[in-house]
Amino acid sequence: MSRSYVIGLDYGSESARGVILDAVTGEQIDSHVHAYRHGILTGALPGGAALPRGWALQNAADYVEAAEEILGRLGRNRRVLSIGVGFTASSPMPATSEGAALSDIHPNDPHAYVKLWKHGAAQPYADAINRKGGGFLDNFGGKLSGEWLLPKAAQIAQEAPHIWAAAARFMEGGDWLVWQLCGTEARSLGLAAYKAQYSRVSGYPKGIVPGLEGKLSQPLPVGSAAGSLLPAWHARTGIEGPTTIAVAVIDSHVVLPAIGAVSSGCFVGALGTSAAYLYLGADYRSLPAGIEGVAIDGAVRDLWCYEAGQASFGDMLAWFVKAFPRGGSMEESFALYNAAASRLPAGSNHLIALDWWNGNRVPLADSMLSGLLLGLTVHSTADGIYRALLEALCFGARTVLDLYRAAEFTVDRVLMTSGLAKKNPLLVQIMADVMECAIEVPQIANATAVGAAIHGAVAAGLVGTYRDGSARFGAREFQTYRPRPETAEPYRALYAQYRTLCANASLRRVMRDLGEVAAAPGEVSLPPQPRDGGSVA
Repeated sequence: MSRSYVIGLDYGSESARGVILDAVTGEQIDSHVHAYRHGILTGALPGGAALPRGWALQNAADYVEAAEEILGRLGRNRRVLSIGVGFTASSPMPATSEGAALSDIHPNDPHAYVKLWKHGAAQPYADAINRKGGGFLDNFGGKLSGEWLLPKAAQIAQEAPHIWAAAARFMEGGDWLVWQLCGTEARSLGLAAYKAQYSRVSGYPKGIVPGLEGKLSQPLPVGSAAGSLLPAWHARTGIEGPTTIAVAVIDSHVVLPAIGAVSSGCFVGALGTSAAYLYLGADYRSLPAGIEGVAIDGAVRDLWCYEAGQASFGDMLAWFVKAFPRGGSMEESFALYNAAASRLPAGSNHLIALDWWNGNRVPLADSMLSGLLLGLTVHSTADGIYRALLEALCFGARTVLDLYRAAEFTVDRVLMTSGLAKKNPLLVQIMADVMECAIEVPQIANATAVGAAIHGAVAAGLVGTYRDGSARFGAREFQTYRPRPETAEPYRALYAQYRTLCANASLRRVMRDLGEVAAAPGEVSLPPQPRDGGSVA
């Protein structure tokens, strides 16, 4: 019998990564990264039309191009049994009833494109939804972020009604990609629950945006088969089948089985461009204050997954080394800054920062907030500022963990994964110091893509459970970072000051006043609802 394989696709903010594994042994055979042709659209559309400040879009055609390149590189002339997809979220987009991206049809209209998770221009619409309120907010701390699907739908309906009318479907980019691969619209319960407030009891929220319910569809639990890879894709990529396509999973969630986080009591941080923090529990409990959302079967089958995060993480550090380079490349600058920062004792830089470069997710859910650096004097150094930024990220992470601790959730393991957990040991060590607990970092390459491959294997029935998939394909070794006693006192003092700054309402008002959201200044209203269930004139 010929050798068989599984493939995992990990779609991030800047690029997509794929990994191919032996379906029997779990061995990683190869991997490939493909940068999106158009990257993140913040200044202008591909045709040159300027974008207002606060916009962050992507071109859906880049996702298809990445899939063809990666699947062809990894799967050509190989028998691939399944493909799983992890996708950055919330990144919704409008499409036709046949699945065509509206950006292909209306290339000069920004509202026809994917609205990336860091698209801040939708925050006023989130504020309007929060003012209106509703029971659907109960599992989301009583408020939505501008990052999510509902406010982005409201923005399109209000600012580009012609695009909203042309959109037969409004869906996450991950769900759309799965549709392109298998020809079936099969939405993910994880994406629907966490990013569109879907409930198995009441469905999607009603009466928020005119016509939205007709542009959505019922989702499937993670680990479900969406369909089989289309013959056209077999021809384009050279993959031998049949090949099962799994429903998409949020990229920060999809990593869980790859790192052994498949049991109750795990607290996991996925540290990338942004950071997501997940807590797994066997039983439902009320949402801790400040935590963003909870659902079952949206991340790992048969477990409740509570979600929180930081809107800015690795991209805040990347901003710093780009703005103040130390070496000839970003990699060299990071290495030099980390080496210098590691020599500074905790608290010796006399600086503190707020990590809100892309706004705040937890506990404020406000994408219009901004970063802060406090304590600057003529004695401040670039190394000290970099260290303060590292510490701010760790204070934000501890804020999330403390919300679970305050609600008496049992935390048995703390794991950190994704790019920065592996690339920046100083960051993880400071995080262990700040959190005052041991942190495990799985020693596995391409963890997020491997997690996607495990979801595909579950969907295809190649493994019976996520625990089985984790044992076959997942991490086998972990590096443990333990808190250093000498850092406890200075970090407790700095963390208390960080929390004081976070709670300062006057400071937050100044941040919001400084922000500019073009085309939606100040307070906005939601699009009017039709009185008779029809369209709004």
